Amino acid sequence: MSHSATLPGSSRTAAHAAVAASGLSVRRGRVPVLRGLDFSIPIGRITGLLGPSGSGKTTLMRAIVGVQMVSSGTVHVLGLPAGSPVLRHRVGYVTQSPSVYPDLTVEANVRYFGAMHGKGKADVAEAIAAVGLEPQAKQKTSDLSGGQLSRASLACALVAHPRLLVLDEPTVGLDPVLRADLWGRFRAMADAGTTLLVSSHVMEEASHCSELLLLRDGRLLAQLTPAELSRRGRSTDLEQAFLAIIRESEEKPEGGAR
Repeated sequence: MSHSATLPGSSRTAAHAAVAASGLSVRRGRVPVLRGLDFSIPIGRITGLLGPSGSGKTTLMRAIVGVQMVSSGTVHVLGLPAGSPVLRHRVGYVTQSPSVYPDLTVEANVRYFGAMHGKGKADVAEAIAAVGLEPQAKQKTSDLSGGQLSRASLACALVAHPRLLVLDEPTVGLDPVLRADLWGRFRAMADAGTTLLVSSHVMEEASHCSELLLLRDGRLLAQLTPAELSRRGRSTDLEQAFLAIIRESEEKPEGGAR
């Protein structure tokens, strides 16, 4: 696919999208994990990647950041093929498992990751402040709570000032107050121009996103806004609306995202 090719079902092109996929498929042995996905993710917004456990969310995120072998199709990120070396300084990836060194302080961890991107003390302080961990900056990460540990991992990704931030279930295990705080920070980042792709299996989090990608069994059921999900699923309860779309897809198993 050329950088200017228009994706099926989308008016955005690879050159004008943060992420653009065409016919993206991933297999593990003979087992299909992702099945011919076509979508694009707009720049400077929060896109939610939603679906039950085992639907292919993490595999899709790995393909986007360039660490997943793709069986067929293409993925372009910020106008370049996923995994291009130059993207290492433009894309941040926060996995479900905290990616910090337990014997180092929060500050030392963020400083270490910042150094890999040529960032200095001001960038480190800014990243720690962005996740609300200034009081814990001198604590070893082994002494942090689960929620604080997740935010420390996020700070390590933020210090590089990524243009695209990919977050794999960042709110799992957080209490409602921390979840609300984190989503507030995500909105502030999007308002400042960062593109965020956030995965979740909790449908109530869909309301925080500008757009949604709905996955099930490795298929993209739909790309739409929360309001469109509510209308199409004929329910203000987004979980019930998603279930309605699943039932619709089962009636038309060969149908793609609409």
